[in-house]
Amino acid sequence: YIKARLVDPERYQTIFAVREGSAAAPTAGLHFTRDLDERLRARGVQVEALTLHVGVGTFRPITTDDVALHDLHSEPYEVDLATWRRILAAQREGRRVIAVGTTMTRLLETLARFDTPTAKGAVTTPTILRGRTDLYITPGFRFRLVDGLITNFHLPRTSLLALVMAFCGVEETRRIYAHAVAHRYRFYSFGDAMVAL
Repeated sequence: YIKARLVDPERYQTIFAVREGSAAAPTAGLHFTRDLDERLRARGVQVEALTLHVGVGTFRPITTDDVALHDLHSEPYEVDLATWRRILAAQREGRRVIAVGTTMTRLLETLARFDTPTAKGAVTTPTILRGRTDLYITPGFRFRLVDGLITNFHLPRTSLLALVMAFCGVEETRRIYAHAVAHRYRFYSFGDAMVAL
């Protein structure tokens, strides 16, 4: 995916990175700086950190004619139970839950499908949720938690673009991407980002 050696490998780390484990950076997070994080918090934006270890399959192209037949990889996650409760409280209070990236969207929507956060094979301690997600989000998916998405512009025929199309709608995504191409937006990991609400 990224074939050249990075001059500054730290440039491929997000400000949220704490633990080793991901095969790639959650690239939407590369747009965030400590200064931006501080300014968002100062304006009252609740910022929560969850761990999902991005797998190498994230960037694997869809090779089936029917996107629904694509076999999506699974990725391990770890979420502080108090963090999860704060996110649910924000939703109950009518505040927006905005995911930074497609991988975080998959994690939040995975957790939102549990009757309780400990269901479906997730292992918990008194304070931590651990499990794996292979949730594949394609057009027609019903989002239960995420109502905003910050994401980069993705390669065609990827699960990442399928998720964007599920969130924005297929035709709206095509319109957005046509605009991005016409205006020479940068695509992929070090490219530009979009905010979808």
